[in-house]
Amino acid sequence: MRVVFAGTPEPAVPSLRRLLASDDHEVVGVLTRPDAAAGRGRGVTRSPIGVVADEAGIEVATPRRLTDPDARAALDRFAPDCCAVVAYGALVPPDLLDLPRHGWINLHFSLLPAWRGAAPVQAAIAAGDEFTGASTFRIEAGLDTGPVFGALTERVRPDDTSGVLLDRLADAGAQLLLSTLDGIDRGELVAVPQPADGVSLAPKIEVADARVEWGLPAHVLDRRIRSRTPEPGAWTELGDLRLKIGPVTVVDAARDGTDVPDLAPGAIAASKKDVYVGTATSPVRLGSVQPPGKKPIPAADWARGARLDADAVFA
Repeated sequence: MRVVFAGTPEPAVPSLRRLLASDDHEVVGVLTRPDAAAGRGRGVTRSPIGVVADEAGIEVATPRRLTDPDARAALDRFAPDCCAVVAYGALVPPDLLDLPRHGWINLHFSLLPAWRGAAPVQAAIAAGDEFTGASTFRIEAGLDTGPVFGALTERVRPDDTSGVLLDRLADAGAQLLLSTLDGIDRGELVAVPQPADGVSLAPKIEVADARVEWGLPAHVLDRRIRSRTPEPGAWTELGDLRLKIGPVTVVDAARDGTDVPDLAPGAIAASKKDVYVGTATSPVRLGSVQPPGKKPIPAADWARGARLDADAVFA
């Protein structure tokens, strides 16, 4: 089957590599987002998917929008039987949905209809879901509403960050996507409409949404921070400094046998080895702190260098 692959970030790479290695499908072209500024130097860089396609000698198209004429021209040139989509980052306009005879097949990192939208992995962790997964479905005009071909389930571990969980789902989902295309090509798979019940939404998490709310219960705050690690990165303020906060540990004095201070929400207490911050319930132990323009460092090292006042409070 002639396949156009549409994807952009690193989590899409396992799927593209799996398709490139397939004997049954030919990747005839790649759609990815335009080269963009990245890193501290803000140099223009190719997307991870663009890099893999270049290495494989596959033609790459980088339209700003799929409504642009050059996007249609590229698809006409590629003449795909199917378009496989993984974290592409742009909506497919209605007039392109029926262009490939097998449509556009999306690998989405949730168990649909749960967590439709741009940030399903982050939403699952923040909500405290015990399980999540990945689904393949045919794209239609609605947001992640199309009929489902297949799914896989993955347990959410207590220490999962969104980055770690997404890596697992990306690897497992690559095989799911390949199996879906295999089944479609052989005429063995029929997409099943999503149920009307159980719908939840996972909109994109903006930087403002990643501010740490120290007034939340410790277990909720822990999930929130892990869900925003590494992107966009949980952050808080100390005076006029904005600091990124790595995952935290919910402290249980009875369980840990630790002399845990009693702290108001946001209040900081540092020892030689640990830094505690108050929440609405029990304190949490900081894992890492990233000052502006620097790399993350262990919280205790940061506290020693910061020379905190006795009444220091995160806001």
